[in-house]
Formats: sequence, structure tokens, C-alpha cells
Amino acid sequence: MMGDLGAMQSVEFEPSNPFSAPSALPFQAPAFDRIKDEDYLPAIEAGMEEQRREIRAISESSDSPTFENTIVAMERTGRLFARVMSVFGAVAGANTNDLIQAVQEEIAPKLAAHGDAIYLDAKLFARVDAVFAQRASLGLDAESLRLLEVTHEDFVHAGAKLTDDQKARITKLNEEESTLQNAFATKLLAANKEGAFHTLNREVLAGLSEAQIARAAEVAKERGVEGYVLVLHNTTQQPVLADLTNRETRRAVFEQAWNRTERGGETDTRAIVTRLAALRAEKAALLGKASYAEWKLENQMAKAPGAAGKFLDGLVAEATGKARSEAAEIQALIDAQGGGFELEPWDWEFYAEQVRKARFDLDEAEVKPYFEAYRVLEDGVFFAASGLYGLRFEERKDLPLYHPDMRVFEVFDDAGKTLALFYVDFFKRDNKRGGAWMSEFVGQSKLLGTIPVVYNVCNYPKPAPGDPGLISFDDVITMFHEFGHGLHGILSNVMYPSLAGTSVPRDFVEFPSQFNEHWALYPEVFANYARHYETGAAMPEEMARKLREAEAFNKGYQQTEVLAAAQLDMQWHTLAAGVGVEDPGGFERMALEKKTLALKEIPPRYRSSYFAHIWGGGYAAGYYAYLWSESLEMNAFQWFEEHGGLTRENGQRLREMVLSRGNSEDLEGMYRRWIGKDVVMGAALEGQDLGRAEE
Repeated sequence: MMGDLGAMQSVEFEPSNPFSAPSALPFQAPAFDRIKDEDYLPAIEAGMEEQRREIRAISESSDSPTFENTIVAMERTGRLFARVMSVFGAVAGANTNDLIQAVQEEIAPKLAAHGDAIYLDAKLFARVDAVFAQRASLGLDAESLRLLEVTHEDFVHAGAKLTDDQKARITKLNEEESTLQNAFATKLLAANKEGAFHTLNREVLAGLSEAQIARAAEVAKERGVEGYVLVLHNTTQQPVLADLTNRETRRAVFEQAWNRTERGGETDTRAIVTRLAALRAEKAALLGKASYAEWKLENQMAKAPGAAGKFLDGLVAEATGKARSEAAEIQALIDAQGGGFELEPWDWEFYAEQVRKARFDLDEAEVKPYFEAYRVLEDGVFFAASGLYGLRFEERKDLPLYHPDMRVFEVFDDAGKTLALFYVDFFKRDNKRGGAWMSEFVGQSKLLGTIPVVYNVCNYPKPAPGDPGLISFDDVITMFHEFGHGLHGILSNVMYPSLAGTSVPRDFVEFPSQFNEHWALYPEVFANYARHYETGAAMPEEMARKLREAEAFNKGYQQTEVLAAAQLDMQWHTLAAGVGVEDPGGFERMALEKKTLALKEIPPRYRSSYFAHIWGGGYAAGYYAYLWSESLEMNAFQWFEEHGGLTRENGQRLREMVLSRGNSEDLEGMYRRWIGKDVVMGAALEGQDLGRAEE
């Protein structure tokens, strides 16, 4: 690998590099047909160097600092760097290879150092601070004032007020953190692949559909092995556990998932986890905070770990109470069938599915044929967006892609004006990290004259050749969720790139995505996309009714596994500096016991050692955001129901007052003005269930 990287390092950044100028394709869409792996490293390094020159020109200017020559000038810097990193980040996450991983390893500490060179620059901060001190007399419009406040806050948050010695130490810690986060992601990708369940015996896969078994055989063939391979998902529980009738197979699959990163060797992440927690605690102490969580949350909606912790604690009793009732019902079924064993984590999904079938007379195998992936996208997700926001989508066949599985759509408003490009990359493959996410190739900005080029990535089971791309209803919800993030980017309409789209705190960014999930079961939308892939017939009303009723099933389990993960995150990131953890597993057990979430049958949604959200995904001390944002989206959907549901008027109001505004105004005030009242949080939401989180 490193030999290949050495060859890449010898490549100079030339005008022929596809990143040397904005893409000539429509809306600056990436020219994937021109981009080679060897182009990334020289372009990234040239981009950092260019931005440093641009920043020096601002910090060393002899002109008195003004909003225009300092704050706006900073917004214009780093265009080359942004161009290459937006594309590199996408490919590194969804279509990686040895060369790409080598580049990631090379640049990880350099990226951290690059950010610190900006935010810890004393001369630059002096100019930002001088403009900030004059803010009341500058006559700025509301969005410009917000940019000034956010920029100043970002500098202080990063350590701009520290001494030179403290800055030097922070820089070292940030470089190490970036390196370790990259190493964690690389190890986890390999662990997910190596942890897959492999068998030569078709009989042990009893219970799986012919399509599932065919796909398992196809994966084995792709990997050059005989037999069948069941790939791992990011989460602790695995979807196939609901179908496998052989208990020993279920146990083996579960244990492969549970132990994927704790087997020793190259894919073991435990040393990285403990070091990341320790260096983050040290960093927080340098910044004058009692814990990393206290530092991280000071610019989030929750403001402090105490508020987030109190919110989470208030959900535990109800969630675990429901979960224990569900466990008792499952155990009763096991006993009635003469099972002769106690419920274990690998049994839950299998018997819960039986309880669900019995209670709701609903069979997943009968439901799935009504959810063909691209029909759900076009006749469901796009249909709802059209009804709410007046959007229209037309597929583009003329734009290059980084993988043949991708598709791209041009997005128009109801006046026929292009708003964005939207890419999708739906199906799982070994060189794609797990989970589902949204990001941008190009961000929206009036200042820069750019419109959004947005993408969604998922990990749906890839259909075997000739089979339709059928997905589960949970996958349907994921699609609506990720497109909610997409809408936050697509509908952005602000001046400054730093405030655009999803550039908001973690405990607000999940609001648009979780709110968008509601439309998956909205009768008008559901009837339009839930159609049989062979006949085109709508799902029978009785089946649809059962599906809606079944959505409330197993909520205790879902709430508890997400709460357990959120509390693990918070416990890791409220450690004080100098408090080392030698045994991550032991720490995990104590953390869950402390919060009364150590239920044997219900493991956390993510074990600490494969918790990608917090060790490399930007959600450190922030996984509570999924639950926090659910309170926001439940209030929001209640508002919609009280005002007529899915209408253009309601959608336009949300679009204009929230979704288009990014971080251009105070978010709490923005939300309150839109909804017209204070938000009801957490357990106070009577009759509502909190607990779903994306993979």
C-alpha cells in the first residue's frame, strides 16, 4: 500500500488535475470520468497550501479589520480544498480501496494541523475578535451578524484564547485524534468484512428466503470462497436474525457481530477507543472544561452534558419497563413452544417477529414485495417532497458516477428552476462503510454562486442478478430519513457557506431527517409507493393497516438499545482528564449498570468498540441527538396534523422558516417561531415513542 502511496506523492499538482478548477459539468458536479485515485493527494495538499496563503493574506493585512475583509474574506477561502475533500470524502466512505485508504492515513494528521493553523492563528483571531467587539455598531443584517457570532464562537471553542504552549499541546492532540479516528474507520471496515458469517452448509441458513440465500451465495462468490456469506451491518443486532430458524446459527451470527472488533489482531479497536477517550478528556481540560462532553456541548442546543443526561435519564424507566414486558411475552412464547432455554440477545429478533406475526397477522415475507427500492424513492420519497415543497425530480443519464450502482436526479422547484442535483448510492458492498448518510459534493451559497449537489448513501441488501431490489420497511424508513437530511441541503437558501444546509448542531441536524420519516406511512404517500413489484397492485388495505399498527411493536427494545448507546457515548465522554480505562468491556458494563440499562437480553445498539458514530463519525458526546431531535420532530408532526397534514402551504412554511435557513439564525428561536410555542421534550410527550436511530 505504502509503495503505491509513494508513487502518488510523486505526482505534481498540475493544471490538468481535475480539481484545479471548478468542474465544467452542470452545477459543478464531480467529473468522476476524469478523476483518478492519483489525483486526490496532490490536490488535497495543494488545496491546503492555497488556503493557508489566503488566510495569511487576511491575518497579515495592514488594513483595519472589517466584516468584509476578515469574516467574508475567510468564507471565500479554501475553494480548491473544499472541491477535492468533498469528493474524496464521498469515495473514501462509499467506494474505497487500498490507495484511497493510504491517502486517508497520510492526510489525517495534516487535516487536523490545517484546521488548527487557522483557528489557533493569533493574528487572525485578533482580527476576528476586533470585528466581533464592534458587532453592535456595524449595522449588519441578521444573517451576517449570525455568521460573525458563529465564527467568533468557533475560534474560541477551538482554543484561540489559549497560551502558545497550550495551543502547541492541543495541536498535537488534534493530530493524534485525527489519525486514530481514521485508523478506527479502517479497522472497522475490515472487521465488518472479516466478521461476516461464512458457511458451506446451506441447511444452517434455514428460514432465509431464496433471494437472501442467493445473495449470500453471490457474496461468497465475490469474495472468492465456497458456500454462503452473511454480511454484517453496523448495528449489534443483524436483520437476518429475525429469519434464521437454527438457534446455533443465530448465536454464531450474533457473536460474529458482537465480537467483530475484539478478536485481537489488526481489526481490534479497543486500544484506539481507550486512547481516543483519554486524549479527548485531556483536550477538554486544556480548554478549561471538566470533560469532553462539557466542551462539545457548549455550542449545541442542549448546552451542557447535565441537560442531555437529564433528558436521557428521564426516558429510561418507561423504555426499560416496556422492554421487560416485551421480554416476558417473548419468553412465554419460547416456553409455550417447549424451547427449554432463557431468552438471549440472538433470540430476540426471531421470536419478536413471531409475536408480531401472531399479534398483527403480518408476515415480513408478504410485505417486502411491496417495497422495491427505486419505486419507494420515486413514488414515495420524491412524491412526498413534491406535495410538501413543490419539488420535481428528473433523472440525469449524462453525468458520470463513481460506481455503476449510483443514480442522479436534477431537482426543480414548482416554477421549473433548478434547485439541486441529488445522487443516490443504495446497495451494500465490501468497500463501503456501514450505515447510511447524507453529504454534499457542492454546498449552497449565494456568496459563491453555488447550488447544492447532494448525495445519500445506504447499505440495502444488493439484489442478486435479475432480482428486484426489495427492501424491508425499516429500510424504507431509512430512505425517508436520509432524504430528510438531503432536503436540508437541497432547500438551503443562505448567503454564507459556513451557515448553509446541514451546518447546524448535531442535536438539531437530525430533526429534518426524523421528521421526514413520518411521510413513509402517511396514507396518501404510502398508497402511491407501496405496490407489488410484479403486478403493480397497491398493498391491500388490511395489510397496510396491520403494518401501521405493527410500527408501535417492539418499541421498548428499540428505545432501550438506543438509550444504552447514547449513555455509553456520554459516559465515555464525561471521563475526567487522567482517568484511564484499561478494559473497555468492563467500563461498558459499569456504565450501563450505572444507568440501569444493563439488560441481558438487550445489548446496546452499538458496542463501544464498533461505535462508529462516536469514534469517527462526528457524534462524540452527541449520540443523544437522535433522541433529542425526535422530540423536535414529534412536536413538528403534531403541528402538521393540527394544520391539515401534507399540504403545500404547510410544507412551504417549514421550508421558508426552517429548512432553507441552515444555521443562519438562532435555532431554538427559529424553531419556536415556526411552531408558534415552546417545545415539549422527552418523556413529557405523552403517548409518543422515542427510540429509532439510523444505522
